[in-house]
Amino acid sequence: MNAHDTPEKARIAGILDFIQAAENLKNTLRSGTTSNGRAESTAEHSWRLCLLVLMFDRDLGDCDRLKLLKLCIVHDLGEAISGDVPPILQVEGDGRAERERADLETLCAPLPQDLRDDILALWDDYNTASSPEAVLAKGFDKLETMLQHNVGKNPADFDYEFNLGYGVKQTDAHPLLRAIRTLVDEETRRRAG
Repeated sequence: MNAHDTPEKARIAGILDFIQAAENLKNTLRSGTTSNGRAESTAEHSWRLCLLVLMFDRDLGDCDRLKLLKLCIVHDLGEAISGDVPPILQVEGDGRAERERADLETLCAPLPQDLRDDILALWDDYNTASSPEAVLAKGFDKLETMLQHNVGKNPADFDYEFNLGYGVKQTDAHPLLRAIRTLVDEETRRRAG
């Protein structure tokens, strides 16, 4: 910051630098496809995850809706740097979470300290499912992925059976998530059949 910059200008510039870097989430492709067969981006996944949560607003009880939406928005931000790992290739203890958090720290570097701390705290909460909102966010995240697999124009050898075991721990963590899961699994079975 030079002598002519005000703190407000530096803060705004840092936020805009972060926003421009986070734009790469639009270019980060996932293994899922859209209904017309185009590869889905992580940004699209995050948007639809937020829309899914919004549609169940009345069913969320006393959870903090703003926190839940924030968790959904930031949960995959680190993928703007190193990309997405398809669910079928994810392995417990593969270091993916550590890499994604390190990428998120890099992505957040231009932000003012308070915002950087907020985003990293949200990501940490999501990663460990420490709050009721993070439990919901993790479950909704799995459901959105499965919903996309069910609507996507997938290759003939697509493994729908994988979805029937995918994210069960996360979707069993709340009655609403279990109820949604039941319907998603029914559609998955139809697509698999």
